[in-house]
Amino acid sequence: MGQGQLTAVPEPKYWHLRTVLVRTIDSEFSTGQVLPNERELASRFGVARATLRQALDQLELEGRLVRRRGIGTLIAAPRVGVPVSRREEGWPGATNRSQSWRSVDCVSGPASAQIALALGIAPGETVHTVRRLRLVQGQIMATESLHVPDAVLPQLPAVPHVVGGESDPARTVLRRLERLGIDGESRSVELGVAEADQAVLLERPPGTPVLIVTTQYASAGRLVGVAVSTYRADTCKLTFGETGLVEVTPVGAQQPVGAAS
Repeated sequence: MGQGQLTAVPEPKYWHLRTVLVRTIDSEFSTGQVLPNERELASRFGVARATLRQALDQLELEGRLVRRRGIGTLIAAPRVGVPVSRREEGWPGATNRSQSWRSVDCVSGPASAQIALALGIAPGETVHTVRRLRLVQGQIMATESLHVPDAVLPQLPAVPHVVGGESDPARTVLRRLERLGIDGESRSVELGVAEADQAVLLERPPGTPVLIVTTQYASAGRLVGVAVSTYRADTCKLTFGETGLVEVTPVGAQQPVGAAS
């Protein structure tokens, strides 16, 4: 096979400006400072305001800038380190998570094909889904959907759709799952974007970059739940265990339930 040559792609004007702005921000501004207005910035860098807005939009998506109505565009604070491991978080329902997770709602219904595949059950089987928000320093960092097969929690009453607060059905599912005793878990991380429902909970526009953490929980050698957590990539960075390292599983490879985080 012959060696191909990469074709140089012209750098978009807004991307070049974005790079220049990053250098300027790092050298001239500090966290919380307000940037000059668009007219001043466009004049300083000799660009059209449309190009400037594209660059600013990109930096906002990256979490470097934050816009405040009535104030302007501010330099964002550094990303917050958010621990993602069993030692720091415990398992679903554990008491040490009560301060950082807030239940949104809980619903029981037939499993979709995608959820059924993740849980290893037949499509249409009843699944209990608890949605929660993760707060760090009072700020919403993630939304989570925890799916638990009905067969794992026998004799659990049908759970209606409940909105707001620490709903009793959500607490019931979490406590029953905790009593099972989680003795294994596996975790994967991938880049994604916030869908409409997630964006509402995260208070961000749809399409905002996110980090998707999927965790499988096992008890007594069987899969008892799958949690899909969507973290804001613009405001947080995920940390794993004492070393900060995480095993990366290639796409298409199956990581066994119970593998170390």
